[in-house]
Amino acid sequence: MKRVFIMLVSLLLIVSLLTACGGKEGLQDGYYTAQAAEFNYGWKEYITILVKDGNIISVEYNAENASGFIKSWDNAYMQTMLHTDGTYPNEYTRYYAGQLLEGQGEGDIDALTGASSSHETFQALAEAVLEQAQRGDSSIVFVNTAH
Repeated sequence: MKRVFIMLVSLLLIVSLLTACGGKEGLQDGYYTAQAAEFNYGWKEYITILVKDGNIISVEYNAENASGFIKSWDNAYMQTMLHTDGTYPNEYTRYYAGQLLEGQGEGDIDALTGASSSHETFQALAEAVLEQAQRGDSSIVFVNTAH
């Protein structure tokens, strides 16, 4: 009887440890980044996620130029894009990042009118960053995002 009790307790411990280690989609805790391999129109887009307890708790999506300046901070670019495309980097980067966070990487990301090229890039980067998080590989992964 004592042997059965010990086996049951051991089994419960193993199951609870396996459950605690595996989060949603098997995402491992940590920071993960996927970045475009090349500059596109002077910008290199990237996604960084933070996973805690197997869940995505933070998503940053943006782009930087060769000097490290962040695209969503570029007011002149924002004004030009808003008037020609109806959206701008500070809007669509938050929109796409919010969808990834809300869906926890398990749903479609809807395209925002005027930012379809960035939508394609975002999807490629999101897929790569989620693969990194599943493997627990915190090195930056570079993704060919040429359209």
